[in-house]
Amino acid sequence: MTDTCSQPHHADHPHRHGAGCGHTAIRHDGHIDYLHDGHLHHPHHDHVDEHRIAVSATNPDACTPDHRCGGHAAGHVHGPGCGHEAVPHGDHIDYLVDGHLHHPHDGHCDNHGPVELA
Repeated sequence: MTDTCSQPHHADHPHRHGAGCGHTAIRHDGHIDYLHDGHLHHPHHDHVDEHRIAVSATNPDACTPDHRCGGHAAGHVHGPGCGHEAVPHGDHIDYLVDGHLHHPHDGHCDNHGPVELA
């Protein structure tokens, strides 16, 4: 079978994603992807595709300075090692907090919309 997949592939990925693999599963574009080390992975035939949450009405990339979230302490700053999973969204990285995407911006967290955990 010749693979004609046009999605970007994650190179050298020996881990097999699936139910119970230990990574957070997200419903995305009619299928399930897995959050893994800041990537959104989609198992596809003999490789893993790199996916991103698209900027949309459900997942906008707008500034929401009045967003208040109980998912972390006031003053919490998102970034590598902050304790929240990184999620590729549009042209940037957001962080998964209580089922929605947070984006650090000018001293506050923007709400970039919900994701559906699987």
